[in-house]
Amino acid sequence: MTTEYLGVKQVAERLGVANAAAYDLPEPDVRIGRTRGWLPETIDRWNAQRPGRGVGGGRPRKQNDK
Repeated sequence: MTTEYLGVKQVAERLGVANAAAYDLPEPDVRIGRTRGWLPETIDRWNAQRPGRGVGGGRPRKQNDK
C-alpha cells in the first residue's frame, strides 16, 4: 500500500488558503531532500488545534469616547 503525503500546495488547498508556506506548519511527517510532506491527519489535527480568529487578545477595539 502506498502512503500519500500532502505537499505545501495540497496543504493550502486543504486549509482553503492561498499560501500555506506563510503559516507555522507542524513538523513534516516525511522529508525527501528539501521537500516536506504531511499526512492528511497531521494537517487536520494541527488545524483543529490552532486558535480561532480573535483568540489571544489581538488588537483592542477602538473606544468611542465622546
